[in-house]
Amino acid sequence: MVAGAFPIAKLLYLGVRQLSKPVANRIKAGARRSEFFKNYICLPPAQLYHWVDMRAKMRIMGFRGTHIKPLNEEAAAELGAELLGEAIIFTVGGVCMIAEYARQSANTRHKEEELNDTLQSLQDQVTQLSLTAETLDAQLREVNRRLLTGPTK
Repeated sequence: MVAGAFPIAKLLYLGVRQLSKPVANRIKAGARRSEFFKNYICLPPAQLYHWVDMRAKMRIMGFRGTHIKPLNEEAAAELGAELLGEAIIFTVGGVCMIAEYARQSANTRHKEEELNDTLQSLQDQVTQLSLTAETLDAQLREVNRRLLTGPTK
């Protein structure tokens, strides 16, 4: 059994993503209670989302130039809190994807470096063997030359 093959990083990423949902729910609950969150964080994106959504629906139905009423404060706060929660979950998921991509890139780069090192080592060995073969060839020619010329006194 190989202990290193277990994808611990993936398990950690999954844990972080699972933990982000309750954290997002707590932030949403806090956003509903806090006036600052309600007025400056939740309401503007909710009103913008509502405006874009209604504008698109009206254009699809063929109504152009109609005035869109803004959501009431409670509905906008609820929608804004939901948007905030979804944005947090989406952001955590995106960060996990980026981290996994970086980890995979580092692993790939490490494997390529090892492969290049191995290739360089093999090329050095081939060069060394080539030099050894040339030296042995030269020695063999010298021995053959001496044998052909006969014994010298």
